[in-house]
Amino acid sequence: MQAATMTNSPDTDKRVCLGVIAGAHGVRGQVRVKSFTAKPKDVTAYGPLSDETGARLFDLSLTGTAKGVLLARVAGVTDRDAAEALRGVELWVERSKLPAPDDGEFYHADLIGMPAFHPDGRSYGTVLALHDFGAGEMIEFDLDAGGTVIVPFTHAVVPEIESDRMVVIPPVTVDAAAPTKSETVPESSGEAE
Repeated sequence: MQAATMTNSPDTDKRVCLGVIAGAHGVRGQVRVKSFTAKPKDVTAYGPLSDETGARLFDLSLTGTAKGVLLARVAGVTDRDAAEALRGVELWVERSKLPAPDDGEFYHADLIGMPAFHPDGRSYGTVLALHDFGAGEMIEFDLDAGGTVIVPFTHAVVPEIESDRMVVIPPVTVDAAAPTKSETVPESSGEAE
């Protein structure tokens, strides 16, 4: 969503997932990498990457592309078995190594944990996650009233994002409970009218 208003303020304690190792490529230790960056090749532009815990570092060098993924060599990985063992490893970088986003743009990592408020200032909840299931981005909240909710991540629902809070206008929901007896259609007696 780029229509929302946002004041930029990078949080240096956060890390951002730039991609994931999708599996081995060939027999000499190359890996297939699915990039999550706007320009796929930028997955290696910010220095060595780490796993989600930060315990293992990966120095990737890109070697090409194939079927929608990048091909890369990982320093120290020299055979297919070692490359295959990395399947599913997410590739993370410190948020502070990334360039500041343009006005009206942000990194998803900057939104996770952000408090959300109704337009009148009442607390709404906290951002849990952002999802893209193919029909547009969705944002998930842990509600102050209890439970969680996933709503469209659009300017109509989230009209304002600042560095430390966002405003949410929750969409109207429909209760899908079973209809009451007065709402049901009477059964036909089987007689022609």
